[in-house]
Amino acid sequence: IEGLLPPSVETLDLQAERIMRHLEMEEEDLSKYFVLAEVASHNQTLFYHVVMTYLTKLAPIVYTPVVGEACTQFDKIYSAPLGFYLSSWEHRGRFKDILCNWPSKIVQIVVVTDGGRILGLGDLGTNGIGISIGKVQLYVAGAGFHPEHSMPVVLDCGTDNPKLRNDKFYMGAKKDRIRGEEHLAVVEEFCLAIKDRFPAACVQFEDFQTDMAFAILERMRKKVLCFNDDIQGTGAVVTTGFINGMKAQQTNLKEARIVFFGAGSSAVGVAKSIASYIELKGGASAEHARKAIYLMDSKGLITNTRGDELPDHKKHFSRDDGIPDMKHLVDVVKHVKPHALFGLAGAGPAFGQDVVEALCEGHPKPLIFPLSNPTSKAEITAEDAYHWSKGKCIFASGTAFAPVDYDGQHFEPGQANNVLIFPGVGYGACLVKATWITDSMFAAAAQKLADYVPVDRIEQGDLYPELENLRDISLKVATAVAEDAFKEGVAGINRPEDLETFLKDRMWSPLKQKAMEQLQHG
Repeated sequence: IEGLLPPSVETLDLQAERIMRHLEMEEEDLSKYFVLAEVASHNQTLFYHVVMTYLTKLAPIVYTPVVGEACTQFDKIYSAPLGFYLSSWEHRGRFKDILCNWPSKIVQIVVVTDGGRILGLGDLGTNGIGISIGKVQLYVAGAGFHPEHSMPVVLDCGTDNPKLRNDKFYMGAKKDRIRGEEHLAVVEEFCLAIKDRFPAACVQFEDFQTDMAFAILERMRKKVLCFNDDIQGTGAVVTTGFINGMKAQQTNLKEARIVFFGAGSSAVGVAKSIASYIELKGGASAEHARKAIYLMDSKGLITNTRGDELPDHKKHFSRDDGIPDMKHLVDVVKHVKPHALFGLAGAGPAFGQDVVEALCEGHPKPLIFPLSNPTSKAEITAEDAYHWSKGKCIFASGTAFAPVDYDGQHFEPGQANNVLIFPGVGYGACLVKATWITDSMFAAAAQKLADYVPVDRIEQGDLYPELENLRDISLKVATAVAEDAFKEGVAGINRPEDLETFLKDRMWSPLKQKAMEQLQHG
């Protein structure tokens, strides 16, 4: 290669600084995404050094909210195959053989989607590969999985999106989306093929439609090492906010009342996680914990007197205590006087001034969590939440919001970001070769993340740790998950004497990679 490259030998830090200068010249976030994707396609060591060094700035670019916009246009911006594509038609029955085409013989983490429900953007078909790519990048940057041992996948199960099926650039099958048992069979074949080809791998399900997400998790969670981040990861990270929010309010867990606006897979996952925590840590009965949850969908409060046929995933939290049927959120808030309001409907602004004022009448420091992604789908902005509550609310969102100044006070909005949970869960479970990931392991992850935040910060309304500490956070979460795997009897290795050191020593980093390359080349 002599003569083909400039003669200067540069450090990774200097190369990363050059990339950041390039990014600063781009005005649009989507353009910054393109730049980073180009770097990732030809120099993964540099890409991950840039992302890890400037994580707080770049996490919103490589993942939510910008990745959502990138997915809507992924077929038009495609330039390099950064993920793996499996067709429900061309490859069905041959998944195990097709997986042999993946260049690495070792895979530890797999993120798979069928593009059925990408963030709050709906059915994006194979364009959803962008979400798998972004998630894998955070597993590597956050938890230290080796890039070559990390696999983003999209299952082409068709699409019901007419715009995509009529788009000449769309790269997936222009067929009706398969559903029901046929869809489950495709996912099961894929999971079992992964287990056969890469027996140490952990599979993370991402952005499957609600009706399928629960069915897939139920069928596969004890057959292969797997979890669903939308259900279980979101449940754990929001439970962390709930734990610290109750501390900030000084609310007894047995007295907590929580209203959920939205009743999809993420909402029900969060509700189950919080109810479980109230039962385990609050000393409440399972029935008492269940009744702490008030679940709303597009038709209003979910009750057994509403008169409609409920999907299975909503039945557990259907009210059977004679509460009046109510269609409007503000009426539910006035009746329940909740300590917390969580939004996971994915339908955009829904927490109006009347709702926020009603919350504040019921509690002096209510939790307001608009958790839907991307930003356009959030139930309320940070600015409106702080202004309408007169600075009283404790706020955290699913996507990042800018700081807010109100009445002489400065607020830094918190973010209930799943990246604080899923890298550590996947890493801890994988490294101890867990046979499956239990609910108790997620509870341990939520508790460890909550404990990471100092008490004085919680008292100020800061419920989550800083993203810049993601590697250390992921290590602590992974250690808690691994410890619980041994406690639950699902770990597949002998317990190391120092579990945290065992996990830390096996974390990949760009600097370690660079040092190894230098040793190999003298």
